[in-house]
Amino acid sequence: MGFKDEQGFDFPADRQAAAPDQKIPAAKPDYLGHRERLRKRFNQGGADAMPDYELLELVLFRAIPRQDTKPIAKALISRFGTFGDVLAAPAARLKEIRGVGDKVVFEIKLIHASSVRLARNTVLSKPALTSWSALIEYCTAAMAYDDREQFRLLFLDRKNVLIADEVQQRGTVDHTPVYPREVVKRALELSASAIILVHNHPSGDPTPSQTDIEMTRQIVDAASKLTITVHDHIIIGRSGHTSFKALNLI
Repeated sequence: MGFKDEQGFDFPADRQAAAPDQKIPAAKPDYLGHRERLRKRFNQGGADAMPDYELLELVLFRAIPRQDTKPIAKALISRFGTFGDVLAAPAARLKEIRGVGDKVVFEIKLIHASSVRLARNTVLSKPALTSWSALIEYCTAAMAYDDREQFRLLFLDRKNVLIADEVQQRGTVDHTPVYPREVVKRALELSASAIILVHNHPSGDPTPSQTDIEMTRQIVDAASKLTITVHDHIIIGRSGHTSFKALNLI
């Protein structure tokens, strides 16, 4: 049954104003339904069924419980490029995005640390030369998105099993000082029989520079005098990686 409004038009009973003592259920925020749909899509199809910004939304849910996270996720992807770029971005730069505070940075850095730890555990205590793709994945997760150069040493035993993974030096955006004597000294301290050199190019381009080539030759020469083998020097970039061995530079 309907009623007439003050202008004489029919007004359906289900749209009448509630009586003073009648409670109207609060409307459910739109973002809650959106979150439920994203969770369902992730449960059904996994991460591959979602673009980067939606996967990032899921990460932000815990840090931002009562707000639409889509604008923040899209702003982060727009600024940094990819899901991986966002995870690895420095905290100070993340906070430049409106809506990103300490809680958001914590969640992002927790996911990044977890992904690096998972990749590292995949290669630790395994023959490095027969787990090459996993080794590259680990180095990419750990280094590709760093905004400063870092020089990493992977130390291997006689069976080429990874026994230590250390960052020897951190440098600037385009340079890391490396001292061949220190590289060899550390290998001797760990009783390593072989090493793999790894460093990143923050520019994203993994092409070796002439300085990279000369430095590698110095380390190979110093190590060979003590019967330590340099299996490879890998340069990690956002667009891929370069192997000195594959380029016949070792």
